[in-house]
Amino acid sequence: MTDYARLLEAEIPRLRRYARALTRDVTRADDLVQSCLARAVAKQHLWQPGTDLRAWLFTILHNQYVNDVRRSVREADTIELSEAPQLTVQSNAIASLELRDLETALGKLQPEQREVILLVGLEGMAYEEVAAVLEIPVGTVRSRLSRGRDQLRLLMGMEAKNERLRAA
Repeated sequence: MTDYARLLEAEIPRLRRYARALTRDVTRADDLVQSCLARAVAKQHLWQPGTDLRAWLFTILHNQYVNDVRRSVREADTIELSEAPQLTVQSNAIASLELRDLETALGKLQPEQREVILLVGLEGMAYEEVAAVLEIPVGTVRSRLSRGRDQLRLLMGMEAKNERLRAA
């Protein structure tokens, strides 16, 4: 196994986690990661050793995801959020409900806000890394993150209130 292959292999868990959060579907996420890795292998000559491989791979994955979404819109092969598979967690009931509410709220965010929140919050990327992955200015990352967090707080408050009403 080459050094490059070892470096790619080390990033697979992060790529899968981000892809699953984006697609909300394990099979689609795995297909997305496979496509990303195939492209990274085919375009290995474009990566410069010593630069941030993780950011480069996330850029490939993100661009592939955007292309897939555009293609599905053109082919009218879309699915309603209510039909999307829900994340299941084997945990106590409260944590499970909170996680489900968070997943639902994330699904209601604008895609641009969701992507930034996932890269910063889930993947722990710095704003500069997110800007490089999404090919946007750092200021745009900050504003999308701020607006996304505000929207999440609003949605999570509403989700919790709706849960209490349903339980009553």
